[in-house]
Order: sequence, then C-alpha cells, then structure tokens
Amino acid sequence: MLEDKRSGEQPVPENSRDLLTDGQLQSLKRMENFGWSLKFIRQPRCQPPIVVIENPVGTSIAVLAEDGRLDIRPQIAMRDAS
Repeated sequence: MLEDKRSGEQPVPENSRDLLTDGQLQSLKRMENFGWSLKFIRQPRCQPPIVVIENPVGTSIAVLAEDGRLDIRPQIAMRDAS
C-alpha cells in the first residue's frame, strides 16, 4: 500500500496561482475557457510543482509544463480515488 504523503494538504492549495509560472497561468486560463479545471498541484521537494488539470467531465488529465506547454499524455502516477 502506498503511503499518503499529503499530510492533510489540499489538492489545490489556497495560494495555487502563486505557485504557477506565467506560462502555466496563461495556459490554465486558456484551458478554463474550454471547461478544464485545476485538479491538483504536486509539490515534490527540491523540484518545481507539477500542475495537473482535468477536462470538464473528469475523464482526462493533462500536465502544464513550466513554460505553459500542455502535456496531454503525462507519465504521472495517480492515486486511486476510492
């Protein structure tokens, strides 16, 4: 069983916009126009945050790279929601 490392942190921190680069903010705003939303931000130690967005129906995710590029086939491990 995987240990939950979140230690009570919210998937989307209150200061989420402060954690994003200008490129990520621009891309997020553009994707929000199509119904996508910020799903979570992973904050690994000594690494830049990993910004994950989700499509309107919750069936697809994408990662916003530091420069704002959209990775629609991210190699990211997801926890089981149950």
